[in-house]
Amino acid sequence: MTIDLKSLPLERRQKMLAAGEDILECYRVMNKGGLNIVGEILKDQGTFYEWNHYPDADVYDPETHGQYYYHNHREGEHGHFHLFLRKKGMIKGTKPVPYKGKEKWPRGNDALCHLIAISMDDFGFPIGLFTTNRWVTAECWYKADDVIAMLDRFCIDHAFPSWPVNRWLTGMVALFQPQITELILKRDQVVAQWQLTHAGQDVYEDRDLELTSELDVSVEDQMSLLRESLSAS
Repeated sequence: MTIDLKSLPLERRQKMLAAGEDILECYRVMNKGGLNIVGEILKDQGTFYEWNHYPDADVYDPETHGQYYYHNHREGEHGHFHLFLRKKGMIKGTKPVPYKGKEKWPRGNDALCHLIAISMDDFGFPIGLFTTNRWVTAECWYKADDVIAMLDRFCIDHAFPSWPVNRWLTGMVALFQPQITELILKRDQVVAQWQLTHAGQDVYEDRDLELTSELDVSVEDQMSLLRESLSAS
């Protein structure tokens, strides 16, 4: 997946740059204390068990209605963050897609939407982004355009369990907004194609379809390309 950053509006690129600088600042202050993103989220959490959510009961911002947790169950990474937006944080009138299956989807403010997952390496740095099928995160399913509109609304603006981690996650969504947008669009394409080739099945609950799109990423490479595009402007 190749994104031409030069084609993005100047205001968007400036916002991305500011987010990237926030991320680098988080790295700087944590590095001075011998800390990293993953270490911060697992601090005082006891034994790190596969599939368990960290921290326990997730992290939620009652003002922005952003939510996230960290866990592990995939090879090739230390673990990953799952990022969500709950119903009260969405644009008014946003609704899940029509669903006639047997599974009960969450309602009210619990009708959350999974935005993106961020893969982390053993040193506490991001290595990839990916999207998943509905059953993976027990979310409601919103169409791609609605999910993309939610990206600018994701923010964790408090200090629990770690101010640098919350600031970093908020920055990651902004810095990689173009790539996340493409992954969400790809997600819907994959699900639609799967539905065509698996007639009669509930595509959102099909355990054979788990990962719907993915991309390797590097903060440093993104910042380099971003600065290059702004210099050219």
